[in-house]
Amino acid sequence: MVVLLLAFLLVPSTAARAQTAPAQVPASEPPPPVGVAQPMVTKDYVVGPQDELNIIVYGEPAPLTGRFRVDSDGTFPYQYLNRVKAEGLTVAAIEETLRKALGDGYLRNPQVSVEVAVYRSQNVYVQGQVRSPGKYSLQSSASLMDAIFLAGSTLPEAGNWVEIYHQGGQSGPATSYVGTRAPDIRVRLGDVQSGKAQTMQIKDGDTIFVPKAERIYVTGEVRSPGAYPYDDDMTIFTAISLAGGVTAKGSNTRISITRLVNGRRQEIDAKQEDTLKPGDQVTVKPRRL
Repeated sequence: MVVLLLAFLLVPSTAARAQTAPAQVPASEPPPPVGVAQPMVTKDYVVGPQDELNIIVYGEPAPLTGRFRVDSDGTFPYQYLNRVKAEGLTVAAIEETLRKALGDGYLRNPQVSVEVAVYRSQNVYVQGQVRSPGKYSLQSSASLMDAIFLAGSTLPEAGNWVEIYHQGGQSGPATSYVGTRAPDIRVRLGDVQSGKAQTMQIKDGDTIFVPKAERIYVTGEVRSPGAYPYDDDMTIFTAISLAGGVTAKGSNTRISITRLVNGRRQEIDAKQEDTLKPGDQVTVKPRRL
């Protein structure tokens, strides 16, 4: 009886302790405010007009710390320093400029941080085999595929490559030297479309050129004679495969290439492993009876 009474008296106190015991919640950082974009830290980014810079001078409130927009003349107003040049300088260079200028008689050993809060739009030119060639504005984080998408994507006549020409000191699209010099960057269109070339960097003023597909022609004893897009290191075997293969009457060994050599068309006996050149005509001849 005594044991039962003791058990009865102990149960409420145990329950009370269970109710008042604090829950053990793992500590965590508070989430960032919803809708607040975090600035990207890219110290090698070259600043230009319409960029907005987030400048922090540690231990100093506004107006030394705050957000500043680069005006059309490439400068921004700043306390003590009148106007500070930003256009053409990297984020790191602007940091160093402010640190030295503020340390020259204004602050003792200033600690300065500069980040790009809002990137200006980059102007690129999309030319060639796209539905709407022209000039387009892209954010700095945009990909090569974004630029082609804005131009309406590629036409059926587009080749297998995309060429990128940097501005090279001139304004406007690089139409004057497209095709006359090697592109600065050349990437497969398939890699762009699949996302493999997602990290391909586009610079302000770049010309993105999609060339027309070069063709080869397959005739004779094949199932689907016609013109087919040429690809680098393409073989006769690949060309015949595109044309549906050799017919029952065709020969796997009696094959010729008609090729333009020094302005004249020449017929060359060939094997299936031989490589082709743009404009070649592959002819599969009938088997000998």
